[in-house]
Amino acid sequence: MPLSIALLIAGAVVLLAIAAGFFARAQDGRRRTGGKVLVDWADLPGGTTTSITLVQFSTELCARCPQVRRMLGEVSRETGIAQAEIDLTRRSDLATKYHVLQTPTTFLIDAAGEVAARWGGVPDRASIIEAIEALGVSSSPTRARQEQS
Repeated sequence: MPLSIALLIAGAVVLLAIAAGFFARAQDGRRRTGGKVLVDWADLPGGTTTSITLVQFSTELCARCPQVRRMLGEVSRETGIAQAEIDLTRRSDLATKYHVLQTPTTFLIDAAGEVAARWGGVPDRASIIEAIEALGVSSSPTRARQEQS
């Protein structure tokens, strides 16, 4: 094979890899629909609940998971909805069951147990609040305090 063709192929492979990287980065944290996935409440830590819940799938070595955990905690306090975290290091069976391919992955589960929205990577706070409000929950701190009393 001539050197010029080999260099052309190598250059095309590099450009393709760069384009794939930009595409993957653009998809990170983007809100997706839940795909009619039903969550078994028994899979969530803390037992059975039947309320709107933010669930974060993480692992022990996930560098971005603590950041997402803090943000989800703030959103949970503001809206008064439940929050749970599943460590896939200990529960790897759930990664297969719920098609979790990266950490962090966040699910918003409605009261019926259906995944209303999901985010792969670091979600945008505004996107989470928008999805919660679509379920009829206000994000105002005043409402959260009233519901807790």
